Amino acid sequence: MSDKEMIKISIEEFSRLQTYMLSVEKDSDGYKIMKVRYIELKVILTAAGVNLTELDRIKE
Repeated sequence: MSDKEMIKISIEEFSRLQTYMLSVEKDSDGYKIMKVRYIELKVILTAAGVNLTELDRIKE
């Protein structure tokens, strides 16, 4: 997998995950589980040089 493909897939997953997170209560177990992956994806995308300013709807 090329770097561009990895970045594309990570951005798509990051966007999809945020949609799920916004649809549940912040104090739910599901949200807490999703937040772990959210943080992982933020680290991956930041390390890849992706500017998350426009992509991050959760902003935590």
